[in-house]
Amino acid sequence: ALPSSPLHSSAPTRISHSQPPGGPSRAFATQWQCSLPPPGTTRARRTRSSRGATPPAAAARRPCSPRPRGPRARPAPGGSRPSATTSAMPPPRPTSSRASPSPCSSTSVGYYYFFSSQVHRSIVYGEQPRNRLDLYIPKDNRRPCPVVAFVTGGAWIIGYKAWGALLGRRLAERGIIVACIDYRNFPQGRIGDMVSDASQGISFVCNNIASYGGDPNKIYLMGQSAGAHISACALMEQAVKESSGQPISWSVTQIKAYFGLSGGYNIHNLVDHFHQRGLNRSIFLSIMDGEESLSRYSPEIVVKESSARTIALLPHIFLMHGTDDYSIPSSASQTFVDVLQQVGAQAKLLLYEGKTHTDIFIQDPLRGGRDPLVEDVFSIIYADDATRRNTASAPTPRRLVFEWQLQLARWISPF
Repeated sequence: ALPSSPLHSSAPTRISHSQPPGGPSRAFATQWQCSLPPPGTTRARRTRSSRGATPPAAAARRPCSPRPRGPRARPAPGGSRPSATTSAMPPPRPTSSRASPSPCSSTSVGYYYFFSSQVHRSIVYGEQPRNRLDLYIPKDNRRPCPVVAFVTGGAWIIGYKAWGALLGRRLAERGIIVACIDYRNFPQGRIGDMVSDASQGISFVCNNIASYGGDPNKIYLMGQSAGAHISACALMEQAVKESSGQPISWSVTQIKAYFGLSGGYNIHNLVDHFHQRGLNRSIFLSIMDGEESLSRYSPEIVVKESSARTIALLPHIFLMHGTDDYSIPSSASQTFVDVLQQVGAQAKLLLYEGKTHTDIFIQDPLRGGRDPLVEDVFSIIYADDATRRNTASAPTPRRLVFEWQLQLARWISPF
């Protein structure tokens, strides 16, 4: 049992986050303003005769340049003392044989995924083509590390294990092994195939993670969006099998806690919503094996119909959701938590104020700083290990992309 803390109380927790003055939208506007000429000025056409001159618009916006340059130094008369113009120049930058990386380089994410020795990609866990998983290993793994088995989202159609690269990197920096499980997508597979693949991947983690430096007694299950739904289905299906004495390859009791990020758990309530959001009703019903299978693949309904013996096997469940999520409303997590608590399961809802469907999973890690989701997961995993919690502290992550890029992506993204 996990010790009591604010994160383990039954009441929903609302988590707000401070923004820079004016908020991200102001930062976005400011960066664009720095690239525009002041009102009332026009851009000078650069002709052959004016090529050596400074255009008026460029001179007007020079104060916005991140590296203002002084006038070119001229030798002083006599050559012994610098002239007045020389003192206006900035100090020379140190030379280096190696160019320093940009503080906002998104390529570092891809480089880390493909070339870091900490990432073990495409480990085979089954016979199907998509039965692969990626492992993110902490640098310091002299002691067995906690493990998060993560099922990525993707609307049941575009899911891919690499979508968990940011989360895997952030948690690995905090001493936690992350296993990102891939699975068949539609039309290669339907929901039953996806749940089966995820369950097989979880089984591989439970039975083999010790050989990669993981602690088999500290395994956590996590899913995001469609992955939260798939992993919750796998968890409930396994609990039903285990409570009824059916053969199993992994036990629900091996899972210390379940984290559901921005998930939907009653598919009946989401068919029309997804149709309005662009996921055609007929396609979605095909993904779910037809309308008659919606109840079977709705964890919320399965919980209501489960025996007390099945419910007793469930781990502590944490559902995390942004309040501004329009892809899957946060009410989906709120309702599921209410149902779990009514049947006697341990469940907790964490709401992130002003966050969208992808903010807590993608945008926040890209912004750098302390990621609220990672901090919450970290505090839960290390709740009973104060010594490990202190030693697993990591430097504050740096920003990976500019704010205007995040705002543009947020405006374009269908999620």
